[in-house]
Amino acid sequence: MALMPVADALAAILAGAEPMPEEMVALDAAYHRTLARDLAAKRTQPPQAMSAMDGYAVRAADAADLSARLKVIGEVAAGRPFERKVGAGEAVRIFTGGVIPDGADAVIIQEDTATDGDHITITEAAAKGRHIRPAGVDFREGDVLLAKGSRLSDRALSLAASMNYPELPVRRRPKVAVLATGDELVMPGSEPSPGQIIYSNGYALRALARAEGADTIDLGVAADTVAATTSGIRRASESGADILITTGGASVGDHDLVKQSLEAEGVRMAFWRIAMRPGKPMMHGRLGAMRVIGLPGNPVSSYVCAYLFLVPLIRALSGQSDVHHVRKSALLGRDLGPNDQREDYLRATIEKRDDGHLIATPVDKQDSSLLGNLAAARALLVRPPFAKATARGSVCEILTLPE
Repeated sequence: MALMPVADALAAILAGAEPMPEEMVALDAAYHRTLARDLAAKRTQPPQAMSAMDGYAVRAADAADLSARLKVIGEVAAGRPFERKVGAGEAVRIFTGGVIPDGADAVIIQEDTATDGDHITITEAAAKGRHIRPAGVDFREGDVLLAKGSRLSDRALSLAASMNYPELPVRRRPKVAVLATGDELVMPGSEPSPGQIIYSNGYALRALARAEGADTIDLGVAADTVAATTSGIRRASESGADILITTGGASVGDHDLVKQSLEAEGVRMAFWRIAMRPGKPMMHGRLGAMRVIGLPGNPVSSYVCAYLFLVPLIRALSGQSDVHHVRKSALLGRDLGPNDQREDYLRATIEKRDDGHLIATPVDKQDSSLLGNLAAARALLVRPPFAKATARGSVCEILTLPE
């Protein structure tokens, strides 16, 4: 069977990935959720002209020169407007956020005045509109300020609150179930017996999914039997998972039973084995509405494949407007030999030069079992199939990894 190109594999995984249904959540629960609809302001901000400084609201024509002496007729604080109109020769004490009284068209800041009983004199002439925030200077009722498909940041939540939304329409979080397989796996904190290893893949996979806005379900570790593996697949389906991630058992050995188990449970396989390194034995299929991504067991392969394929799928199901990773340009930090028929994703460190250029240096050991190198890497350096030998300093493409 020919190896599937990476781009074709991603297209197959994303095919028909419609956003999750809409639900309403309170503002405090909407952080990093994806907006299901455009959001238009329900009010104008500020609703009236307001003072940007502490000082005095005046008519600019009355305070155009330093000989002005104005009578103070009242006070305006935030939330307590002044009911009278400011007339000729008059001023109103005003504080930041106070509504500009009728008749006033300028604010003289407190530092540019001197008090004399119920009068003030000025040390700097007023200018019309100075220190005034006009009504609607931030936004006006009906302005669309937050777009459908955007992921809500902390600043977006503040804006939504100011737009007068106590709750927001967002997409339901995709549910990602993670099932590991392997008789050799034991939990962190255990004392491995000969031939056993500590299970690590699921912790990275679940964290990666949660960081992208998914809810996760830990299905634990299944033994290397068809019965145990199919039981895990069944539990994923019964839990309502939108995505099932399996890790391990994806290769061609006698104990690699995931593909056989998936097919036994009725999963329609779209592909198995792709033209990339690390991660060749990855597979994908569907069981009803549940999408299945079978990841290799080697921890680096598992993570790289999840980053390249699971993350865009979660984004698509979340309704995000941008689902694809953005590649950046960098300069190669060391010489590289020619590549074979597989697309390479080399773990690399990143350094920023004084001139702003990024230097991407692949780590020396690219073995797919080396978690230390993966943890130290800050990017994946992408090399296309059959790339020629490349010299240090050449332009290359990278995908930065999550911090």
